[in-house]
Amino acid sequence: MSNTQVLEKRFNMSWRLEVDPGFDYMVRLHFCELESDRANQRIFRIYINNKTAADNFDVYARAGGKNKAYHEDFFDVLSSGINTIWVQLGPDAAGGAPSTDALLSGLEVFKLSRNGNLAYVNKLDSPGKSRRSGVSRTLLVGIGAVIGCIAIMATLGGIFCCYSICMKLNREEPGKKNPSTGWRPLFNVHGTVASSIANGKGGGGTQNPGGSAGSVRIGRWFTLAEIRAATNNFDDGLVIGVGGFGKVYKGETEDGLVMAIKRANPQSQQGLAEFETEIEMLSKLRHRHLVSMIGFCEENHEMILVYEYMSNGTLRSHLFGSDGNPFMTWKQRLEVCIGAARGLHYLHTGADRGVIHRDVKTTNILLDENFVAKVADFGLSRTGPGWDHTHVSTAVKGSFGYLDPEYFRRQQLTEKSDVYSFGVVLFEVVCARAVINPSLPKDEINLAEWAMRWQRQRSLETIIDRRLEGSYSPESMEKYGEIAEKCLADEGKNRPTMGEVLWHLEYVLQLHEAWLQLQQANPTEVSISGGHQSIEASQEHQEQQTSTPQSHIDEDQV
Repeated sequence: MSNTQVLEKRFNMSWRLEVDPGFDYMVRLHFCELESDRANQRIFRIYINNKTAADNFDVYARAGGKNKAYHEDFFDVLSSGINTIWVQLGPDAAGGAPSTDALLSGLEVFKLSRNGNLAYVNKLDSPGKSRRSGVSRTLLVGIGAVIGCIAIMATLGGIFCCYSICMKLNREEPGKKNPSTGWRPLFNVHGTVASSIANGKGGGGTQNPGGSAGSVRIGRWFTLAEIRAATNNFDDGLVIGVGGFGKVYKGETEDGLVMAIKRANPQSQQGLAEFETEIEMLSKLRHRHLVSMIGFCEENHEMILVYEYMSNGTLRSHLFGSDGNPFMTWKQRLEVCIGAARGLHYLHTGADRGVIHRDVKTTNILLDENFVAKVADFGLSRTGPGWDHTHVSTAVKGSFGYLDPEYFRRQQLTEKSDVYSFGVVLFEVVCARAVINPSLPKDEINLAEWAMRWQRQRSLETIIDRRLEGSYSPESMEKYGEIAEKCLADEGKNRPTMGEVLWHLEYVLQLHEAWLQLQQANPTEVSISGGHQSIEASQEHQEQQTSTPQSHIDEDQV
């Protein structure tokens, strides 16, 4: 489509449509991504009559791939004084993707009647008008009625469905006319958006609180048959992970799209609420360091989420060397920590009220084919406190070993709870041992407590992963230990923000890279961090540090 009458710089596409006032209208927008070959490459906003109808709009993610047709419907009631609909699209700078132009492949507008009559009469006459005016009015009504009948026949299916929805909404408050709250995705009685993709299956969504537009459910709506085909009927040989929600399978569609498919366990304590939360969060969050959702399936009582496939698995699997994963250098570990910190910093600051992840741990930090870290699993996430509140009061959820003790005591959730959990991750990354290991001596079972004792003595190098010996900058390790210690402060107010943690980690990486350059310039000078005696003294403990799986806390357990 070509651009017409672009009025403001934030739009790169603008359409002005003249309509009859006093009617309801459904605007259907058609899309097809022909250039971008992965999610988060083209993200834009949709405005209808100067109201935000959708933000973080990613056609690739919603359609489930490139070269796939997709459409989404938006609905609103026009007042009697408005006879124009503006449809405008423009880049979404807050979406985490580089600035790109929006796209639109087609546009339809459906006129909906409130009383079964689509004819529009211009009220030009008054009691003093001539009989000729009355005749003209009668003629206009007749012509309008004929046009209305034709329109009804042409769009019978769509109008009947939308008319039923409108009648249901109007019956919710008898005798009271619902005010217009802004253009929004059209939703059916079950709360799912009436949008679809090429195969006729729709992406789902619900309206956000307050009437603001922006669907809760985006992406491709997979049929159960498609999921079964992609996973060879849920073959256990394709299982790539198991969590509190259920099993995660590697799957592939007929057109070669590789996916990670999370299937809920019917006996799981994490049920519908976490399923809905995961969809809602990933629908409004887009960032290079957050795992992208491709779609979902909720057919035959199944609850299935479909994500981009992360070929290098979890950070934890690389730290403990499981499944034959190669050893991670100190630089690689720092880069992964920085990527995860960027994702969490975006969560805390990218939305109006921010998002608290609430389950930060090494199994929820995934690595793609280039070892780029991405934060995953948003089933426990919560929207942050409002501007007039300091915390969110909520039941305690999280994972043993990572749980913020202040949150556990007070049941008051803040962004600093994620900071505490990330501090545990930092110690886990450098020590390469499980956060809870009951097989160790009593004072070593909890990694956070054990590592903090050594860190306060400024002897963290005594307990670090032996495989790192001689391959890290002593100064970078010192600064790394300091920022991890600050994250684990007893009180949240004394912990840094994720933005501050990110800044310090980037500084640690700079120190290490400068040290590496010196080592390359002087290969005969090998600087070994820490004393051999200290390392040897801790070997006995290190050999006992097995990768005992962490227990997952469900609300019923707390």
